[in-house]
Amino acid sequence: MRAAHNPTLPRNLHPGAWWLWALGLATGASRTTNPILLILLLAVAGFVVANRRSDAPWARSYVAFLKLGLVVIGIRVLFQFVFGAGISGRTVLLTLPEVPMPDWLQGIRIGGPVTLEALVAAVNDGLRLAAILACIGAANALANPKRLLQTMPGALYELGVAVVVAMTFAPQLVTDAARTRAARRLRGKPEGGVRSIASTAVPVLENALERSIALAAAMDSRGYGRTGTVPRHTRRITSALVLVGMLGICAGTYGLLNAGSPALLGLPLLAVGALAAAAGLVLGGRRVVRSRYRPDPWALPEWLVAGSGTVVAAAFVWAAIAGEQGLMPATVPLAMPELPLVVVVGTLVGVLPAFLAPPLKEPAP
Repeated sequence: MRAAHNPTLPRNLHPGAWWLWALGLATGASRTTNPILLILLLAVAGFVVANRRSDAPWARSYVAFLKLGLVVIGIRVLFQFVFGAGISGRTVLLTLPEVPMPDWLQGIRIGGPVTLEALVAAVNDGLRLAAILACIGAANALANPKRLLQTMPGALYELGVAVVVAMTFAPQLVTDAARTRAARRLRGKPEGGVRSIASTAVPVLENALERSIALAAAMDSRGYGRTGTVPRHTRRITSALVLVGMLGICAGTYGLLNAGSPALLGLPLLAVGALAAAAGLVLGGRRVVRSRYRPDPWALPEWLVAGSGTVVAAAFVWAAIAGEQGLMPATVPLAMPELPLVVVVGTLVGVLPAFLAPPLKEPAP
């Protein structure tokens, strides 16, 4: 067991550590519209993904999230181009025909002058959302979703099993459909048309039913659904703690991501909600009687990776509380945005998982 905790031996990092690291980067991206800092966050996330992603199918999702971010930037610029969004400027690029609006829609403008400052502000705003999406995409590319669901607490194991079954069932349907079409091609039958789809659907559904019966038998033989006896007042306390904790986490996350919210609505409320939810999940896990096969270790590399993301988030949050001007640079007039030194150093700490995470296992020949 000690060899599994050796940081020099190849192994898969705990998926929760990758998600904590990515959420730290996303928190930092939500606190700024500085394009230089956002590009730096994108570079950090991309460098870590390039050095630590595997050859699994989900590891290719980072490029898809980058493309989605480009679409978000384009939509944000298009809305600013057409609707104006209340941002003025001095450098008028062109003037669109303005549509007159009724009195009860005052403040909404369609058309009119398009300024360079407004477009730059729209690009910065869209780049912030694109950076947040890229951070989430990095977590999806680095963390194994099945192993992440295996780490769920005992109180949520039914949900975890349902999600795992759904995640493995859909790709298997695609594989069965491809195998059925290949068999039809070998028999010289056409692949297109309504009749082809109907003849392909029957074998695919038959394989799905056989797999469902085999899965149900396997779950029954392993004692799935076995629960322990828990007093009624414990169940009520568990439900109350989980409900209060979820509300606190939602409100605290909103306060943490929204720079204009009060200080007590952010990190303190998030911490209180997380503690209440954790206590509720621990109490709810008492009714579950199950064993975990090969649990993922949480050793020094996991602490270092999660800590690097926490440092990035702490640097941005501290700079926002301190009122650093470089986080939200003004676009009127246009000028080179400032770079707070603490934020730059904190962002560069996020690149450490590319070197501190254990190397991946080599695929079998």
